[in-house]
Amino acid sequence: MNKRTRLKKPKPELLVIGWMEHLDLPDLDVWQLKAKIDTGARTSALHARHIEVFDKDGVEWVRFQTQISDDTPLHWAECPTYDRRAIKNTSGIPSRRIVIRTTLKLTDRSWPISVSLADRSNMTFPMIIGRTALKKHNIAVHTRRANLTSS
Repeated sequence: MNKRTRLKKPKPELLVIGWMEHLDLPDLDVWQLKAKIDTGARTSALHARHIEVFDKDGVEWVRFQTQISDDTPLHWAECPTYDRRAIKNTSGIPSRRIVIRTTLKLTDRSWPISVSLADRSNMTFPMIIGRTALKKHNIAVHTRRANLTSS
């Protein structure tokens, strides 16, 4: 079978989302997290404090504290580290960050994404979803509407 005759996986139906959405990160036990959809950012970022790297059975893991909103309790999460990258902040200054892989769940769709961990306590949103997380998922962002996936 050559490249031309190989069957392509069908694209999912177009999903139109707002510039802000509530989403789940089930691998981290994080639910209804308010996130800004930021196609100007390449990488997604999650608010994280007290970031600790540790060894678990010979694999590097990270433990961190996050907060879904100002009126929810602090939440500890753990997962394997995926990478360390120089990622530019909103001012364009690069800093070395830990990157994890986790599942993003939006409506009835879920897929794995890369997320950098950063202290976003001075930002409006605890998470931003960058364009790489949306790529290849047939998603369009409505720039004037929010919460289009909420029921």
